[in-house]
Amino acid sequence: MTDFAERRTMMVDTQIRPSDVTKFPIIEAMLSVPREVFVPADRQEAAYLGDNIELGQGRVLLEPRTFAKILDAIDIQPDELVLDLGAGTGYSAAVLARLAEAVIAQEEDASLIAEAQTALSDVGADNVVLHEAPLIEGAPDMGPYDAIVVEGAVEHLPETITDQLKEGGRIAALFLEGRLGTVRIGYRIDGRINWRFSFNAGAPVLPGFRRHQAFSL
Repeated sequence: MTDFAERRTMMVDTQIRPSDVTKFPIIEAMLSVPREVFVPADRQEAAYLGDNIELGQGRVLLEPRTFAKILDAIDIQPDELVLDLGAGTGYSAAVLARLAEAVIAQEEDASLIAEAQTALSDVGADNVVLHEAPLIEGAPDMGPYDAIVVEGAVEHLPETITDQLKEGGRIAALFLEGRLGTVRIGYRIDGRINWRFSFNAGAPVLPGFRRHQAFSL
């Protein structure tokens, strides 16, 4: 029988800590949330490998290193409201729920919402609210948010999303430019977003976040 708890510890010791992620709340959350519960049954053996895990429909569960470094950079506080945009099967929301006061986990795929509902219930993440709507819309009625975490790559990020941040709030997004992916943290200051480079990573572009191709004959 697979010892997932041992694999979880190994994931933290070999992928998270060596990536200079040392904040105790993040380490504790990633040690506590059973990642295998949130991956398709036929991929559970790969739950703790250092790769993005396919969820179907071009969607992935971000690799542990990338997700942990995003958490480290965006620095979620215990009294904050977080929008988890593109929550997939709910793993990211379950981890964020251990760092924040409440999490709005948004997903547009009904089958992923159903899987997330079951998995989040299984791990007792009762401060997560699932929200089904197109990702490109965000969840403005439940905001504004102290932080927004985008769980996949974007080629463009519309103001409809960034406008849902509180003044002083932060957003983490992985911008894909060609084949290079760059995670940046945006800070809403005086109504504008100021972006700072964080690190390089890779993931598929989320639905609705591709840059529109110019029309040509």
